[in-house]
Amino acid sequence: MIKAARIALSLTAVVGVGATFAACGGVPGNAVATVDGEAIDKKEFTHWMTVAAKSTGQANAAVPDPEADYKKCIAAKRKATPAPAKGQPKVTDDQLKTQCKQEYEQLRSQVMQLLISFQWIQGEAGSLDVKVTDAEVKKSFNEQKKQSFPKEEDYKKFIATSGQTEADILQRVKLDLLSNKIRDKVVKGKDTVSDKAIQDFYNKNKARFAQPEKRDLRVVLTKGKAEADKAKAALDGGDSWTAVAKKYSIDDTSKASGGKLPAQAKGTLDKELDDAVFSAKKGELVGPVKTQYGYYVFTVTNVTAASQQTLAEAKETIKQTLQSQNQQKALDTFVKDFTARWKEKTECSEGYKTSDCKNGPKATPTPSVTGTVPEGS
Repeated sequence: MIKAARIALSLTAVVGVGATFAACGGVPGNAVATVDGEAIDKKEFTHWMTVAAKSTGQANAAVPDPEADYKKCIAAKRKATPAPAKGQPKVTDDQLKTQCKQEYEQLRSQVMQLLISFQWIQGEAGSLDVKVTDAEVKKSFNEQKKQSFPKEEDYKKFIATSGQTEADILQRVKLDLLSNKIRDKVVKGKDTVSDKAIQDFYNKNKARFAQPEKRDLRVVLTKGKAEADKAKAALDGGDSWTAVAKKYSIDDTSKASGGKLPAQAKGTLDKELDDAVFSAKKGELVGPVKTQYGYYVFTVTNVTAASQQTLAEAKETIKQTLQSQNQQKALDTFVKDFTARWKEKTECSEGYKTSDCKNGPKATPTPSVTGTVPEGS
């Protein structure tokens, strides 16, 4: 998707990384990280920091300025901060600086994780010989653009305000397609399910394919026993359920339909009512039955016996369930290996480290290839 919300860097923005070779190991001075020896240039980092700031939706949003000790950020926040209420202390510059620092670190972490994860996908695609053509990219881009921006002027406005170029978006689309093809390759052949596996699943989960007995009811619910006795007497005297429910019932739902309460499954009603309903004979007028909600008078109008789906009836559902489980297991295994391999190839400069860097902080949730371009944790 290239809707504004999805294109926002905070979700799945894509970077076309201008890389340089790090011949002697370590991270070059003009880079924030290297992935398998390829450098992620500081210019790209700066570009996507700007996009990230704009994606917050704040008017005139800008990247906080750590090099200048956040002076511009503090000044902007000071201007936007309302005067304190009478008797309340003024927000200090140190407090505003703390806010600026937190915002910068959040954006920095977000951008680094995205830049790294997109390098990982391109690298993995290369090692798996997974490719997408320019024609595939253009077709997907045009389809998504048409869906997200029916009017060309809306798209142009987005480009003007998001900080992104069309080349950025095309690169994002390419990586989405690569990610999907990697996923498809990982799960290929994992949809084979044997008859024995289906039989075993059915035997272990028979309750999942069972339907309890259900009964259709006519009910009148009253606050007190005296009203319930009157309602029952009226029904015994030949008054219609519609008239009696309208006059006596306090249950608005069944009252509006002449007391009808269809398809009540065994075990789902208030215990006292459930016991009475599922021991009553069809057509018998029963009550009053005291419950926590009041007193019920009821009759059973129809009984649907409990049923059990046969293996043949449940086979297709079970097959789809096991296919999904097998595919997810394959993806989980792949992602664990994928993350470990590429993290070992990723080194970050001081001040730019994330959990995706081998020299970064302890790992947190990592990129995924389960349907969208992987993101950092």
